[in-house]
Amino acid sequence: MSFGIKPLGSRVVLKKLEAEEKTAGGIILTKAEQEQPQMAEVVAVGPGTSDEPMEVKAGDKVVFAKYAGTEVKYEGEDYTIMKQSDILAVVE
Repeated sequence: MSFGIKPLGSRVVLKKLEAEEKTAGGIILTKAEQEQPQMAEVVAVGPGTSDEPMEVKAGDKVVFAKYAGTEVKYEGEDYTIMKQSDILAVVE
């Protein structure tokens, strides 16, 4: 899937999943109170390197390190670009 951002090396482009708007008890949270999601969908992957082949692919849902990556805005959408090594797990 090519959408205009092509990551280099072992980097990936992620689109974060939406934050929860309600607590388990039903309390509605404001945007400021919502915890930033640490789950995202992979939208693009780089070619990998000889030291680090790519293990994720576009469409995978992943969990990533809390402060990892660089936030970018492209065509009105927010994305995060990070190293594949900052991805902690693939959600099946």
